[in-house]
Order: sequence, then C-alpha cells, then structure tokens
Amino acid sequence: MRLFLVRHGETKWNREEVFRGRIDVELSERGIEQARLTARALAGVQLAAVYAGPLSRARETARIIAGPHGLPVVIVEGLNDLDYGSWQGLSHQEVRECYPDVYWQWVSRPHAVRFEGGESLDDARRRAVAALEEIAARHRGQNVVAVSHRVINKILLLAFLGLDNSHFWEIKQDTCAVNIIEFHPDRYVICRLNDTCHINPLHQGMDAPDF
Repeated sequence: MRLFLVRHGETKWNREEVFRGRIDVELSERGIEQARLTARALAGVQLAAVYAGPLSRARETARIIAGPHGLPVVIVEGLNDLDYGSWQGLSHQEVRECYPDVYWQWVSRPHAVRFEGGESLDDARRRAVAALEEIAARHRGQNVVAVSHRVINKILLLAFLGLDNSHFWEIKQDTCAVNIIEFHPDRYVICRLNDTCHINPLHQGMDAPDF
C-alpha cells in the first residue's frame, strides 16, 4: 500500500494556537482552500479509498480530496485527534497559567505526559497504528488517503521511523501537509514528509509554528 497521510486544513484555532483535541472546530476559509489545492495535487493519483478521523476538520478535508475521484469518505475512529482532556479549548497562555508544571513537561518530555481526563501519546499511537494496519490489510498494492491531525500524524511517522514518542518535537506537520509512506512486508519507506509545496513555494511557510 502507498499511504498519502494528510493533515487537515487550517482552522481558526490553529491561527489562535488553541488546543483543539476532540472539540469539533470547522475549517477556516483558508483551510478549505488548502484542501482544494491538496485535492488538485492528488487528482492524478489512482486512489482506492479515502479515510478520515471523525471530526469535521478532517472529514471536510477528506471530502474535498475524495471529490475528483468519486469516492466516499470512510470514517475511522482510530484517526481521531489526541484527547487533551482539561486542556481542550484553552490557549497556550491559559495552559501555562493553569497547568505550569505539566505544560513544561509537555514542552520538554511530551512522551511522559498523560493529559488529565484525556490520553497520552502512547495511547493515541497504539490506536492510530492499529487503525492504519487494518487499512493496509484491506489495500495491498493500492493508493490510499488518510486525513488525520497534527499530533496523530507525528506519532504515526515516528512509528514508521522506529522512533519512540520522545522525538515528538523533531517532526513538523503543517496544515494540509502530505506525507507519502510505502508499506512493505518488512518495513515502511517514507517518500515524502510534511510536503506543502502544493500550497506554498518551498521557501515560504517554514517559520510557521508547530501547532
């Protein structure tokens, strides 16, 4: 299987740097345009299926990508965003003030954090990897799109690279970035990583925050 792993388009809360998690925030106008540009970039690929997490920002991005191919979007709970628990809906500044110790642990040792009322990165990684393994078993030798979220894409890419979640901050995922991964019986091969050239020229967007 060749997997086109896509992050959803921009939302208002991406720009405002608010922790989203399981809160259902819709795409912004820019996010819709990013999804359209991604659809155009993938229009020439013979896709067998398009999958997405259940939140509208992932579903709508996937729907736009699937449109030219006449494919339905298959919803997969395992591709849902990280559950930030009590942090959801709070800005970075609010989290720093309300949860200073855990916030600095998140910045320095993200793999050690379990969010109050939510998940850890290890929890999310287990269910996301399991979801993709099921998808891969259905689509041997085929091209598939999966639209998910920044955190989920990052920990999936770490899994493909054989790295643990302590490396979380060493990979970026911009809105509507495309990653291409080939699934082989004995290994994964990452062919593209955080590719946004269909949205921005190569020299633009490199200073965007990892959020």
